[in-house]
Amino acid sequence: MAPSASVKTKKILVEFPEDLLRQAEQAAADLATDRSKLIRSALSSFLERRERARLAKALAEGYATHANVDRQAVAEFDDVDSENF
Repeated sequence: MAPSASVKTKKILVEFPEDLLRQAEQAAADLATDRSKLIRSALSSFLERRERARLAKALAEGYATHANVDRQAVAEFDDVDSENF
């Protein structure tokens, strides 16, 4: 996600191991972009994946929490399912 003209940016200093920096520079060259854009894009992708994982975990916990209530509701309708209409 590249910053637009209306988005405030701030410069930061980040230390990288030399090998990782070389890989980032090569990837930026391969993609015809600059290092900053590559790192912003990578961080944005990471944060999106992290948020999706957090939401998936919350959903799974919600389903697990309400599993007994759901089973009780199904049990209440067992008799209705067996009736002939």
